[in-house]
Amino acid sequence: MWRTVAGQFALATVFLASFAVEPALAQQTSQNAVCSADKLPEMIEGFFQLTTGLGIVGLAVVWQTDSLIDLFTLNPEQKKGLKRHKRSAMKSAVILVVLGPLYTVAGSMMGLPLAQCVDLVPW
Repeated sequence: MWRTVAGQFALATVFLASFAVEPALAQQTSQNAVCSADKLPEMIEGFFQLTTGLGIVGLAVVWQTDSLIDLFTLNPEQKKGLKRHKRSAMKSAVILVVLGPLYTVAGSMMGLPLAQCVDLVPW
């Protein structure tokens, strides 16, 4: 039953919900070290925006480079490899762009203290 990816994800979710959420809720009542530090939330937000921007620029560079190489490639196997590489780069960029807002929304819904003082939406 737990051999599928969905089963493993469900098991990990149940595990995290039962063990990781309780310490996070306990920390909420005490003073959060990240939120109380001077300029640290802004530094975390800036770092996340910087890495997201660099990831998007990296996607554009990889995409254009692979398209240029594809023009001069005659071997069908190499073309398939380039197409896989472009697809992999796109998946990585989508994950990079979606991860911050997802943490911000899910973290605030779960009451995680870091999500209440750090906004990880890159735009």
